[in-house]
Amino acid sequence: MDKMSTLEYINQMFPTEASLSGVEPLMQKIQSEIRRVDAGILAAVRQQSNSGTKAKEDLAAATHAVEELTYKIREIKTKAEQSEIMVQEICRDIKKLDFAKKHITTTITALHRLTMLVSAVEQLQIMASKRQYKEAAAQLEAVNQLCSHFEAYRDIPKITELREKFKNIKQILKSHVFSDFSSLGTGKESEETNLLQHLSDACLVVDALEPSVREELVNNFCSRELTSYEQIFEGAELAKLDKTERRYAWIKRRMRTNEEIWKIFPTSWLVPYRLCIQFCKKTRKQLEGILDNMKEKPDVATLLMALQRTIEFEDELAEKFGGGTQSREIGNEIEEIGRQSNSQSASDVRKKYEKKLAAHQGSENEEKDGNKDLSAPGAGFNFHGIISSCFEPHLTVYIELEEKTLMENLEKLVQEETWDVEEGSQNNVLSSSMQLFLIIKRSLKRCSALTKSQTLYNLFKVFQRVLKAYATKLFARLPKGGTGIVAAATGMDGQIKTSDRDERVICYIVNSAEYCHKTSGELAESVAKIIDTQYADQVDMSEVQDEFSAVITKSLVTLVHGLETKFDAEMAAMTRVPWGTLESVGDQSGYVNGINMILSSSIPALGSLLSPIYFQFFLDKLASSLGPRFYLNIFKCKQISETGAQQMLLDTQAVKTILLEIPSLGRQTSGAAGYSKFVSREMSKAEALLKVILSPVDSVADTYRALLPEGTPMEFQRILELKGLKKSDQQSILDDFNKGSPAISQPSGAAAAGSQTMPQAPSATAVPAMLNPAAAGFIASREDVLTRAAALGRGAATTGFKRFLALTEAAKDRKDGPFRKLFNA
Repeated sequence: MDKMSTLEYINQMFPTEASLSGVEPLMQKIQSEIRRVDAGILAAVRQQSNSGTKAKEDLAAATHAVEELTYKIREIKTKAEQSEIMVQEICRDIKKLDFAKKHITTTITALHRLTMLVSAVEQLQIMASKRQYKEAAAQLEAVNQLCSHFEAYRDIPKITELREKFKNIKQILKSHVFSDFSSLGTGKESEETNLLQHLSDACLVVDALEPSVREELVNNFCSRELTSYEQIFEGAELAKLDKTERRYAWIKRRMRTNEEIWKIFPTSWLVPYRLCIQFCKKTRKQLEGILDNMKEKPDVATLLMALQRTIEFEDELAEKFGGGTQSREIGNEIEEIGRQSNSQSASDVRKKYEKKLAAHQGSENEEKDGNKDLSAPGAGFNFHGIISSCFEPHLTVYIELEEKTLMENLEKLVQEETWDVEEGSQNNVLSSSMQLFLIIKRSLKRCSALTKSQTLYNLFKVFQRVLKAYATKLFARLPKGGTGIVAAATGMDGQIKTSDRDERVICYIVNSAEYCHKTSGELAESVAKIIDTQYADQVDMSEVQDEFSAVITKSLVTLVHGLETKFDAEMAAMTRVPWGTLESVGDQSGYVNGINMILSSSIPALGSLLSPIYFQFFLDKLASSLGPRFYLNIFKCKQISETGAQQMLLDTQAVKTILLEIPSLGRQTSGAAGYSKFVSREMSKAEALLKVILSPVDSVADTYRALLPEGTPMEFQRILELKGLKKSDQQSILDDFNKGSPAISQPSGAAAAGSQTMPQAPSATAVPAMLNPAAAGFIASREDVLTRAAALGRGAATTGFKRFLALTEAAKDRKDGPFRKLFNA
């Protein structure tokens, strides 16, 4: 009824006059409802009024309760303060009594200790005057402990007086001990039986005194012991290099003789150890003077003998006082030089890297321990090199002698070299190579036993010079090309002739150079591990390895040139064949058989002697030489008829087959796939050239552009001459060719120089890129030209080709043969 008006409501309730009779009951009902609603509103208003009054009363009660609580807390705090003041007043007298008790106890203890200190000092003074060292040592400990309790009373006169008195007593003890020790070593110990015991007790006193007293006493003792040594060996008679061994004999005898006497010193004093350090320093100084004052170069034998004895003495000291020797590890590193890598087992490799890891960890530990006390044996002081390092600047004569000896041995090895290897040898390496490294290893052992510093680095540079000299010897042994007037007159200038033995020698040189390349690297690694760290980064054999790599490259190139020279006769025979007058196509020509014989006699031996990587390099060089040479040799022929071109195409396929069989002939087929692609690419140029020669005259230019897109106009003119065309007939074809000449790319100067103007065979993708669209008037499409060229290759043009096709059909029943191979390809 929200949207309904009052009028609409009345009309709805009383739609007719008859319904008006219900007005009175409805009015009564409405009045009753109004009264009920008014009564509810009134009750709600009364209830709300009563609730507000009650809330105000509750708030007032809560406020009053909070005020009462605050008052009670304040009252409790006041009473607590009053209680605290009362407790303090009660305990004030007790606290005073407690402090008094503590002070009295401290005073009694201090007075008792002071009494003990006075008594102990007086007793110590009596003991010092009577030199009762054993009792004085114990008394010193007691006085020191008592004095520590009076550190806070330094300013008190009595304490200062006692401390000064104690200091004077210690000084008296020190002077008495030093005086008594001055008699040690004078022979009195044998006369007075109790002297050693007396001095042993004195050592107890020294330990009770300051550490500086012990240091001073030990240094005085060592200096006094070495005074006679300086006097003896500074004289003119013994101050010589050849008397060095007697120095070490003197100190060892001295230590052995006085071993029992020196037991009076506590072991913690390390008297023998300190004595040896001072002895080494004095000896080094004297030897430096002797070496510097020599007017002439020292005798190598004398110098090395003195150095060897010095190193042996240093090793003895290092072993006696800790540190050990390193000669065994160095020997193991040197022995690894020259071992074949393929003979190493997994355990050998693991052990090698375990050694490297241990050495690395050892160097880290040395860095961590670098701050250790050098006064303790084995704690950081290194006897190695303490004396022997003074010989280092004077070992030039030794290096010169080693270099002279190594060079003489090298000359002797090369002179005695047979340039052959024993049957059954696995590595096919010349004996001079292995012997040379054995000599170098012995030289390295000798030097590393003497020094690991500048001299060892100088010897390493000698090794470099010796190995370079050996590389030069190997290089000189390679066969050389003909030179001089006679060679030039006969056309043999620069050509290399090689026999079967020469080829084997070249292979031995390749293997030997490879062995030297590998072993020189191992030599450098071993030297880098042995030599001092400041020189390790300078140890490098890369230049020597480059020398041997150059020998390997030159040897393989010489091998290829030798085979090229053998091919000269066959290439000449190819040009002498009357290609223009051949009447029929037969089996492969004689020059092809000659090429096959040359390769069949050389390749098996080369394959058995060369490693796969170098044999593959040799094959690539051979293919890159023979393929372009065969291509150029076609241009050297006279007129070539269709039958001649067919025969030459057959020969080309036969040569290609021979070249492809070389890896199997050499029993090394690891890289045969790549080599086969290379040979096919090189020989395809000659096949393309012959197909151009076989093409009809009217389409020869188009075929030339399609099959030889990198060809030159001069080559095209030579092809016309090979086809037997006259000059007048050639001109019109040349004119047509020149119209499309922009499509033919000329080789760059660098490429021409590198390949001797030999055109490269086009790839399938290169042909369309090089065709000129201007040639569209002569060629319907690229596919047209290639289809016609292929048809020519199959012999579908002229009667000559029909005869060639007939021969092919007759050869279908044969399983192999040159024809079958040609057309199956």
